Amino acid sequence: QVQLVESGGGLVQAGGSLRLSCAASGRTFSSYSMGWFRQAPGKEREFVATLSWSGTSGYADSVKGRFTISRENAKNTAHLQMNSLKPEDTAVYYCAARKESGGVTRSINYYYSNFAYDSWGQGTQVTVSS
Repeated sequence: QVQLVESGGGLVQAGGSLRLSCAASGRTFSSYSMGWFRQAPGKEREFVATLSWSGTSGYADSVKGRFTISRENAKNTAHLQMNSLKPEDTAVYYCAARKESGGVTRSINYYYSNFAYDSWGQGTQVTVSS
């Protein structure tokens, strides 16, 4: 497993932007597929975005067009750029990683499930005020 540490959360007004980062330990970051999930108070954890090791991305309908997932393999870091934030985006945001072996490729929908990942960060709070 890889150690993941999120950063970049905070308080922002509706319509504003935040950029979350996820720093990973280890030396094989390029072989990991990455995901972002979020959990609001009283709700289940939900999928936000994913970026496979091969560069394919996917987004939840609720964030499509507003959020962008990216990665910097040389820095062992994944990012989630969040624009046009809404109060309903308020949640704890979690970074997740899955180690891929042998160059396997999967349908991007596979990574929409939290069961696809074997490493998780501790989360970072995002609060959007109206």
